[in-house]
Amino acid sequence: MSHRASLDVSAPVLRAVTGWIARHRRRPGSRPQQRAGTVHTQVVLVLRWLRHRLDLRTLAVEAGISIATGYRYLHEALDVIAAHVPDLGDVLERARAADLPFVCLDGTLVLTDSTGFPLWVSPVRPGCTHDLTAARELVLPMLYPYAAHGLPVLADKGYTGAGVGVHVPVKHRPDGRLHVDNQTYNHLITALRAPAERANALLGRWRALDRVTVCPQRIGAIAAAALVLTSLDRGIR
Repeated sequence: MSHRASLDVSAPVLRAVTGWIARHRRRPGSRPQQRAGTVHTQVVLVLRWLRHRLDLRTLAVEAGISIATGYRYLHEALDVIAAHVPDLGDVLERARAADLPFVCLDGTLVLTDSTGFPLWVSPVRPGCTHDLTAARELVLPMLYPYAAHGLPVLADKGYTGAGVGVHVPVKHRPDGRLHVDNQTYNHLITALRAPAERANALLGRWRALDRVTVCPQRIGAIAAAALVLTSLDRGIR
């Protein structure tokens, strides 16, 4: 495709997204002949927006469609891509089957493998929601059975009290320094969790996540789409 170089996306990403959107447009009752733009137009628009965070009005003008159509194409394509995000239960089953030594739970509710590759992202919650509160609603009920039977979860101090199988650093006490055993434990947890920062860097390659300029309620779909596309780049889908 002519935009491949400027898009800076891999061939698997381009093929997959094109196929998904083409199939979505062929669904019964969709009336594809009334579309203002082609599948190619929509694929290029959504991938350029996700990868480079370009102004959507500019993208619409370059695509020869109206701004309203551009927004509609963007949100439709985001939903199509995000629909392929893995289910948390499937992710945990694969992690156990692969004998992963542990998984990491990041403060933004991103679940990663031991190398820091993102495996799952949670639905969006209001910014005032505490990490542990969100985790108890969205993650922990599904995690507990796996964490208790050979798939430990490493997290930061924000998850203190999360429950069985979730390992966090020991908090310092005001009455003195931690015992050397607890200090060693904290160093170990911190070192093992360090690669989890890689997840944010990988997802951040889709620059639309840097500063969301659409409705905040769409952050979940954008993050899910970024995860799906990142996984395609790795070749695990």
